Amino acid sequence: MLDEMVFRSDDVPAADRFDYWAELLARTHAPMGLRSDHAADFRASQGVLDLGAVTVWSGTFQPLVFLRTPKLIRQSDPEVYHLSLVVRGGGVGVWRHRETEYKPHDLFINSSSLPNDVHSTGDPVQTVALEVPKALLPLPRDMAGRIVGAPMSARDGMGALLAGFLTQLTEDTAAYQPSDGPRLGTVLTDLVAALFAHILEAGDRLPPETHRRALTLRIQAFIREHLRDPHLTPGSIAAAHHISTSYLHRLFQDEDTTVAAWIRRLRLEAARRDLADPALRTVPIHAIAARWGFARATDFSRTHRAAYGTTPKDHRHQALHSHG
Repeated sequence: MLDEMVFRSDDVPAADRFDYWAELLARTHAPMGLRSDHAADFRASQGVLDLGAVTVWSGTFQPLVFLRTPKLIRQSDPEVYHLSLVVRGGGVGVWRHRETEYKPHDLFINSSSLPNDVHSTGDPVQTVALEVPKALLPLPRDMAGRIVGAPMSARDGMGALLAGFLTQLTEDTAAYQPSDGPRLGTVLTDLVAALFAHILEAGDRLPPETHRRALTLRIQAFIREHLRDPHLTPGSIAAAHHISTSYLHRLFQDEDTTVAAWIRRLRLEAARRDLADPALRTVPIHAIAARWGFARATDFSRTHRAAYGTTPKDHRHQALHSHG
């Protein structure tokens, strides 16, 4: 079962519930100003799943106004994108560049770095949400503005894919092992990347740099999906996206890396996760290396030592020892 932190307002005296809820949101999300007509006896519940770099939670709460001000952003900014599936209730999100109304089966997209007011309506409000570090989905500030607050339905297309995965995950956490967490986080990151690419590509009149960013996000999601493929090469990636290999390399120059280095880093991270997984302790290191595209164990060991300063064997021993 995945590790889940659960909060229920009934576990706290009525007079303390609203303040406790505000503290909880500050810890699991970011500091916010909160207002509610129900503050005297606030009712809420929340379950938080830690999926490595990604956080997922389901929440039910009475109507609120969430305020993320420039002062609060300067105080603390976790640098994340926040996406919520509206299950019950609704509301309005207000940013400097946009105002968007939300209803059930809509996706709400926000950024911890942009000032905003979010007014929730309905009693209760029910959402399923996730947060992804911006470092995993790098977008220039002007493009982030195109994403944040963009109207997005969860009834079909990319929105439905993400919403369906989120809903299934939070409805039955018992179906997964704690070691599945980082893998599930990777899947969610890919789905969010694909959703962002879809939004950015929706307008034919968008500037070329926006299309380049959307294409890069799609390519990165494709690479994550095919990491285990030993035939994953710049040539095969370029062909799958109908671009030249030289153009693919230019796209990754904007990422301050090369295609090969990006693939190697992701493969190393995946192999390290498997080496640290107690459920895979009996799988030989060379088999894990081969699973993630390292055909020769000596190449894997050398690359691992160069990246992390330790051998795969030592990393596995350390990780499994800390588990035990």
